[in-house]
Amino acid sequence: MSLARSTASRFAKIALGHLTREYPNKLDHVMGGPDDVRSPRDLHPIFFGSFDWHSCVHGYWLLATLLRLRPEMPEAETIVALFDDAFTAEKVAGELAYLDRPESRGFERPYGWAWSLMLQAELLRHERPWAQTHAPLASAFARRLEDFLPRADYPIRSGAHHNTAFALVLASEYADMAGQPALRQLLQTRALVWYGQDAACQAWEPSGDDFLSPALIEAEAMRRLLPRESFDLWFPRFLPDLANKQPATLFTPARVSDRTDGKIAHLDGLNLSRAWCWRTLASAMSESDPAKTHAISAALNHLAAAIPHVSGDYMGEHWLATFALLALENG
Repeated sequence: MSLARSTASRFAKIALGHLTREYPNKLDHVMGGPDDVRSPRDLHPIFFGSFDWHSCVHGYWLLATLLRLRPEMPEAETIVALFDDAFTAEKVAGELAYLDRPESRGFERPYGWAWSLMLQAELLRHERPWAQTHAPLASAFARRLEDFLPRADYPIRSGAHHNTAFALVLASEYADMAGQPALRQLLQTRALVWYGQDAACQAWEPSGDDFLSPALIEAEAMRRLLPRESFDLWFPRFLPDLANKQPATLFTPARVSDRTDGKIAHLDGLNLSRAWCWRTLASAMSESDPAKTHAISAALNHLAAAIPHVSGDYMGEHWLATFALLALENG
């Protein structure tokens, strides 16, 4: 469960094949009038590819992370050239102009917001001008998150894009890398309000289009945001029977019946994101905890179920490598 050079190269080839592929394209676009009937590239000068805006954002995160982890891979020079072309002040201004539209208030909330912050966290790890250029866009999404979270009285516990725990996880990465302690405190406060009293999780999952485990991503958010001693008290209350491999559904990879169906193909992502969460949660368990072995085994089983299907049909290919990298490089 680590990133071999050949795997990095494979993932890079996949992403390079879709980041600048404009069509097919699923826009999250509210039109205020006939002048808003425009092409994806016209609306989004950077993130116009990869079937949808958020997948394009995390496709760039994928390539930036691969470049840092495996700078010797053959695709490195192509990635640098792509980033130099994409991250210019003019193109970032174009993305910001789209956000400034009154109709864009809820654009990509919270999934795309969080991925923009995660991308910025990764760009900050590179000694290139990309982070500085992209910073105004990331800052705009950070401000939106800071405005939204105090007004969000209730979490969203779905297994797809609107899941609020997943947004907290990615935003915490940005808060730490960008040196934003106030944002991190806000994330922690909201996590406690939303999830602090949760106990005996039943894990009614998967649903038919999940790519996140509502149970495990909530636990991962709390692991990241709570002090260790607080998490060690919360986690056994939340999932009290892991030593007996219960809830059983969390240990069983989801079956994917049709990978040409974009929603059903989400379930490959569920298997990958579960592998990621099981690995990180296992890292927080003591060596004497019998659940630790079960968690590691579950991570391996979920990864094995999904990793062969990262490429093949475009409905999965435009995004699954991102979640495969999360699974391989965390924990």
